[in-house]
Order: sequence, then C-alpha cells, then structure tokens
Amino acid sequence: MDRQACLVRDEADPLRSLREQFDLPDGVIYLDGNSLGVLPRATAGRIADVVTREWGTDLIRSWNTAGWVDLPQRIGDKIARLIGAGPGQVVAADSTSLNLYKVLNVALDLADAAAADGGATRRVVVSERSNFPTDLYIAQSIVSRRGMELRLIDSPADIPGALTDEVAVLMLTEVNYRTGERHDMAALTAAAHAAGVLTIWDLAHSAGAVPVDLLGADADFAIGCGYKYLNGGPGAPAFVWVHPRYAGRFRQPLSGWLGHAAPFAFDTAYEPADGISRYVCGTPPILSLSALECGVDTVLAAEPLGGMAALRAKSLALTDLFIALVDALPAELGVGVVTPRDPARRGSQVSLTLAPPRHQAAYAVVQALIARGVIGDFRAGVPGDLDAHPHIMRFGFTPLYLSFAQVFDAVEHLREVLETQEWRQDRYAVQGAVT
Repeated sequence: MDRQACLVRDEADPLRSLREQFDLPDGVIYLDGNSLGVLPRATAGRIADVVTREWGTDLIRSWNTAGWVDLPQRIGDKIARLIGAGPGQVVAADSTSLNLYKVLNVALDLADAAAADGGATRRVVVSERSNFPTDLYIAQSIVSRRGMELRLIDSPADIPGALTDEVAVLMLTEVNYRTGERHDMAALTAAAHAAGVLTIWDLAHSAGAVPVDLLGADADFAIGCGYKYLNGGPGAPAFVWVHPRYAGRFRQPLSGWLGHAAPFAFDTAYEPADGISRYVCGTPPILSLSALECGVDTVLAAEPLGGMAALRAKSLALTDLFIALVDALPAELGVGVVTPRDPARRGSQVSLTLAPPRHQAAYAVVQALIARGVIGDFRAGVPGDLDAHPHIMRFGFTPLYLSFAQVFDAVEHLREVLETQEWRQDRYAVQGAVT
C-alpha cells in the first residue's frame, strides 16, 4: 500500500463528504479524537446564536421559546440512536464521573433489594485494573462508604470467572483507554446476568466510534462522555442510560431539582421524575449542551450513508492500514502494536510501544510527532514494570474526517522521527501538565 493507492481509496470513500463538517488546521493529521474530537463547523455559529439571540435578546424566555429546559432529553434521544437505546432512555447531563456515581449507587441499591428478598448478599464490585482511573476512583469512594469491596481483574479473560455469588456489579469500559481492546458487551453481560450480576458499561471510547447495542446486549446501565468521538468540545456534558426495567426504580443519589417530577412546583419534598429524567440533576449548561448537539449531529450525518455500520467499516479499514504500515517499519526501530489485531476486539484506536532501548522514549516521540503536525497522545506505563505495562503511544482514528492518505503520512512521520532520532531533542522531553 503506497500513498497513491491511499489517495485512490480516499476518492472512493463513500464517507468522504463528512469531512466538510469540520474545521482542521492546515498541515495537521489529527489522531487524537479518542481524547478530544475536532471542532464542527456548525458549532461556533450555534454558540454565537445562543449567546447573542437566545441569551442576549430573548433572555430568560429562551427556557421555553428555545427549548433550553428540554436539551438533556433532546440530545439524549440523539445519542440513543448511536448506542442502541430507545427514545426517552438517555439524558445528556453532568460528567462521566457524576453519572457513574448515580448509576453505581442505584445498581448497588438494586442488589441490596434483591438480597432483602432472599437473594444472595453481594458486597463486591468487579472491574479491570486497567479501567480508566476516574471510574475506579468513583467506585472506590462508593464501596468504602458502603463497607464493600472493589475487586480488580488483571486479564479480560479472567472476568467471567470472577463473577461469583459475592459480586453485585460488573463495571467495565467497553473499549480500554490504554490498549484500545474492545470487550464483547453481549457475551459479558450474559455471563454477568447468569451469575446474578448487574452490568455498568462506560462508553467513553465507544459512542460515535463503534456500533453499540445496549438493548440488544441487555445491558443494565451505561454512561459516556461527549467530548471524544461525539465532538462536543472540551469538557462537554456526558450522558447516562438506564435500561427501562430499572429507569423508574430507586432514586439516584444526586436528587437535584430538575430531576424532580414537577420542578416548578417548588415542593420542599423530592419526588423523582419518571424514567431517565430523574437522572438529570441541576440546571443544564446551555452553552455546553448546544455545542454537544452540534457534535452529535456530525455523527448522525452518517445515517444516510450507512450510519454506525459504515463508520465502523471505515474505522477498521483505517486501523488495519495503520497496523500494516507500522508492521512494515524496519524491525530495528522497535515499534510494537499493543491493540488487538482481531477487528472484533479492536476499538477505533491503535496503541504502540517501543522496544528497549527506546522504550522510555515514547513521550518524546509523541511530542516530536506533534511538532510535525501528527497529533496523538501518550499514556505512561508502570514504573519498574514496563515489560508488562509499557508506555503507550495512542492514536485515535475518527472516520468522519480522517483519510487513508493521512494515515500513510502519519506512519511516514513516525519512521522519520525514529530513524533520524529527532525525538532526542531536549524540548521533546519536557512534560506538560496534560500528556
């Protein structure tokens, strides 16, 4: 596969028109959409309209005339189309961490209720040791307050065997943030349910990147963020989904006023709204939600072109190409692929490592690539155990705007950075607050 062949593939790409939805600086190959999606062209105009007209002119009337109060549900319904959920089952609200706090508490309340009805007493939450830290931190906080245990599993293969009658909840991120490995949601959910265990799925690296079928997998709870593949902007609101069989049961612990059944009755006693709307908490952040809606719309624009299935097909083609080109690099450069080669086990990113003696150079190599306009990111390994848990160079592939020629060019830049040892420049070793 040479660059000319990549250009031919780009010309034949049925999704190529979707690139026109975005503004990207000239000379940039953006491979970090798994951390922050790019700016949709519609967003700046939409935010300007919200600020100058809806807020500036219409003022408080916009809660009614512009539908501000319904934004969590309206955007939630759009996200539902991307994650295999139904209308009225998703709200866009708060952060991933807060939404996890809500659903994990409700899941544990459900487990306690089942025990009170004669079921097994379940005092364990199971997750992966390599799960995203905020999920583990939130879980640690909850289990410590409840006198429970968070049990971390090292290998995905060991998860089914860990689902004993002590376990209340299995909490996983569908696509691992470090390695890009994708869990089989349907199979693990079925295994959990067979063991009497509830499931919580974090879709932060799934929504908008890979097809998700929450109802088809019979999952129980799901959360996710809006600023990665959904292109909602830095710090965009997150989303939360609860299976309809549970959405109207139990109060989520953050019982804010807009999760009330009648918030403008201003009753002193809390009465939760029906269904998923009770998972809204405080006043919606209108500017952020408006930007998120623009981002979600960029993904929904693929529906006439085949939707998530078409995006997934292109994502796999892009990552297959990247892996093949990396495999073709000279062996002495020591570049290894961490992400599974099996398409069914791969998200929409590819993670690379460097073999000794360059294994410590991963951060500097990423910085040298960024200086060339190839933007990926770095995730640190475990000090003293880099053989088992190496430094990671992460590259995300967003099929909405990435081309095959850009993938080819990115690997060429990687080869040049390594062959010339450009990464050894002192400036590339200086670490910023965000890596």
